[in-house]
Amino acid sequence: MKMTSPLTVLLLCVSAVYSDTHSLRYYYTGVSTPEPGLPEFSIVGYVDDQQTMLFSSDTGRVIPVAQWMKENEGPKGWEHETWFSKNIETLFKLEVNLWKKRFNHTEGFHFLQVSLSCEIQDDGSTMGGVQIRYDGREYLYLDIERGSFIPTMADARIVTQRWSSPDVRLGEMAKIYLETECVTKLKRFAEHGREVLERRVRPQVKVSGQEKGDAMMLHCQVYGFHPRPVDVKWMNREDEVHSYETTNVLPNPDGTYQIRVSTEVTPKDGDSYSCYVDHSSLEEPLLVQWEPKHRKFAAVIISVGVLIIVVLASAVSLYTRISGKKERSRKSAMTSNSFPDDDKPVTA
Repeated sequence: MKMTSPLTVLLLCVSAVYSDTHSLRYYYTGVSTPEPGLPEFSIVGYVDDQQTMLFSSDTGRVIPVAQWMKENEGPKGWEHETWFSKNIETLFKLEVNLWKKRFNHTEGFHFLQVSLSCEIQDDGSTMGGVQIRYDGREYLYLDIERGSFIPTMADARIVTQRWSSPDVRLGEMAKIYLETECVTKLKRFAEHGREVLERRVRPQVKVSGQEKGDAMMLHCQVYGFHPRPVDVKWMNREDEVHSYETTNVLPNPDGTYQIRVSTEVTPKDGDSYSCYVDHSSLEEPLLVQWEPKHRKFAAVIISVGVLIIVVLASAVSLYTRISGKKERSRKSAMTSNSFPDDDKPVTA
C-alpha cells in the first residue's frame, strides 16, 4: 500500500487517479474551541468524489448524503457507522487535549485532522494511507508496510512513541483496518453507486491565445466531463510544454467537471501547439490545435478566395450552357425557316 495525502485545511477531498479506480476516504476533524457551524468533532466520508456520509458531535449520528447510499445501505449499516464514529470521537477529543498540552497551547483555536483512505486500482490491487495534521501542518503519516506512524516533524516524535507503545499499537490497528474493513466497505459502497460513479461524459475543449508582449499565453479550457480524473497538457508537436498555470478540477452544477491549463510560449517558425486531453470517456485522446490569428486570417482569405473562384467558375459554366442552348435554338430556327412546306426537298 501507499500513503495518500489530503489537500488543505478543515474539509478535504481527493479523488481517484484513474477512472476505474475507486477510493473510500474519511476526513476526521477535532477542534479545541467549537463554534456555530464548526462542531467539536466531525467526520466526512467520500467514495471517489461523491460525499457519502456526515457525522458530527452536534448530531451524534451518521447521516447518509449520497442518494444511492440512502437507498442501498440498510439501517444496520448506518447503526454500525454511528457506533464506530462515536468511538473515534471519544479518542479524538482525548488526542486534541494531549496535543494541546504537548505544544503548550492553553488558549486559542487549534485543530487536529486525520485523513484516512483506501483504494482499489483498476488491476484489482489495493493501496491506502493515513496522514495526521495539527493546525494545518503535517506531523505524522502511516508507513503501511511496517504498520507504524512516521513523524515528519521533530515535535511529533513523542506522539509517535506513544502510539507505537505495546499497549497502544495504533499503527498496526490502522494497517489492519485499511487492508480489511476499509476495502470491504469500499467494494460494497462502489457497487451501490456504480451507475453514478462510472458515468462517462465526453469533455468539450476550447483553446485560445492571449498576447503578452513578445510572448503568447495559451489557454486550454476543458469542461463538461465525468468522471473527474483527466489528463490535460500543452504539446508542441511531439514535445510536452511546461504548464504555466493549472486550475484544480472544479465541479459544475450538473455534476460534471472543468479544468483550465495555460502555458506561456514564444512561437517560432515550425512550432505547432496543441492541447492534449485524455479522459476515460474517449476511445483516443483529443488533440486540439491552436491557430494564431494571422494563420486564421490567412485561412479565411484563402477560403473566401476559393469560394469566389468556385462561384465564378459556376457562373461561367452556367453562362456557357445557357449561351450554347440559345445558339442551338437560333440555328434550329434558321434551318426550319430555310425550307417552306411547299419547297421541302423530296426524298426517295
